[in-house]
Amino acid sequence: MSQRDDEHEQWDDEQLASPRYVKNSKTQHTIPSSAILCFIHTMFSSRDMPSPSTIFSAYASMTASIMLLRSMANELIPQPVRGYLCNTFRYLIKPRPPTLTLIIEESTGIARNQVYDAAEAYLSTRVSPENERLKISKSPKEKKLTIRLEKGEKVVDFFNGSCFKWRFICAESEKNTPNDYNNIAIRSEKRYFELSFSKKQKEMVLDSYLPFILEKAKEMKDEERVLKMHTLNTSYCYTGVKWDSINLEHPSTFETLAMEPDLKNAVIEDLNRFVKRKEFYKKVGRAWKRGYLLYGPPGTGKSSLIAAMANYLKFDIYDLQLGNIVRDSDLRKLLLATANRSILVIEDIDCSVDIPERRHGDARKQNDVQLTLSGLLNFIDGLWSSCGDERIIIFTTNHKERLDPALLRPGRMDMHIHMTYCSYQGFKTLASNYLEISSDHHLFGEVEGLIDDIEITPAQVAEELMKNEDSEATLKGFVNVLKRKKMEGDVCSPEKVEAPHQQSKRRKQKRGVGISKSNCGASQRRTRRIKRGAVCN
Repeated sequence: MSQRDDEHEQWDDEQLASPRYVKNSKTQHTIPSSAILCFIHTMFSSRDMPSPSTIFSAYASMTASIMLLRSMANELIPQPVRGYLCNTFRYLIKPRPPTLTLIIEESTGIARNQVYDAAEAYLSTRVSPENERLKISKSPKEKKLTIRLEKGEKVVDFFNGSCFKWRFICAESEKNTPNDYNNIAIRSEKRYFELSFSKKQKEMVLDSYLPFILEKAKEMKDEERVLKMHTLNTSYCYTGVKWDSINLEHPSTFETLAMEPDLKNAVIEDLNRFVKRKEFYKKVGRAWKRGYLLYGPPGTGKSSLIAAMANYLKFDIYDLQLGNIVRDSDLRKLLLATANRSILVIEDIDCSVDIPERRHGDARKQNDVQLTLSGLLNFIDGLWSSCGDERIIIFTTNHKERLDPALLRPGRMDMHIHMTYCSYQGFKTLASNYLEISSDHHLFGEVEGLIDDIEITPAQVAEELMKNEDSEATLKGFVNVLKRKKMEGDVCSPEKVEAPHQQSKRRKQKRGVGISKSNCGASQRRTRRIKRGAVCN
């Protein structure tokens, strides 16, 4: 091939590679770009292209038609139908998330949510290094630190190979209650957990995962159970009532309680019988609860007996002050908010609150106080009292005769326990607790001859035994106190002396607890009189 031919071939290759040529992949022929431009010019000549005015006219016409159709739709189609159609259209085009979120609130209406409490305890064991804010607390009796999530924190948990995402939400709001609490805007908190997971795992979550959390939280609570003392807090809860708690650290037990042995044993036997009779209460159709009335002079150990009962049964205590209750509905909310296996205490029931139905002279106005006697009675043994199991209700009073008879009948106060002045048996218990001495001390005989006739409470005896660390000097001083009280005429009345005389006679005859029938309220029931204490059962 000549040099001329080579140059011609090279020129053809360069022309084919230039933008002026287009290669047809199907026919493997090369088409010049000028031919393409000519074809386009032929198809869309200047005579066929729409002018800008034509395009604008078409747009204006289309817009007017749409507005007309919209006006006709608004006039002819009712608004609910239009809303339904719009929602349906949005539902059809809205992308569906692959996850499902459960909301676990702190309370369900007026009752506390057990799933929330279980999740709070369970998630404290699932914190990870990714968490940035945690709440830490510890009470003196707790063995470990208590860890809780701060608001906004997230926890990832795995169960049976599936992933579950938790988030703690705490929303604050203010609610103004014009009819209550002097029109004060009360700050409230709404706390809840969000649990997110795949929709395919819904059945597993409801049937396996959440029951597992409930059972796990119960095991944790039983292992680290610390008795709690609950009291009312109305400072920030817009519902008006809320329980707050601290650890119950009262050391009183039945072993250290200055009570007559027979009376003490009677109370213990009644408590044991109560906690073992769940099926019996269900069979006879009664709520599983028990009522106790503790009455007697101040300083006779009523509060110590309550603490001893709580420590013996491992029950929490709920201290209810009726003076803080405004409405009957508050009582119902409080009852539903108390946990099972608990003791509800209303101390000094005779002077805690003026019930409008029974007190007319010095009672507060009906408009101010809507707490009624019927509401209190229904709270004790009405329909609302069945909302819970294994509960004990205790009333205390210094003056039993001032109580309304409706409060004392069986079914409300099932057992009446008379807490009276200290006897010789009670003194021996206190001497063993405070002085660590046995009953064979040479001064005990002199104490026995004096104390049964003297009105001295266990609290006064304890105070005298704490005045000196020397047991001999302490006992001599206590004997002098008893002699001085006897000289001043501070002795028991004949009615109160009768019981020790009869008990001394029973001790000689080696007889047990005496039981006699008497009227207690409006019904017949047994009455136990034990030395210087009496139990009406």
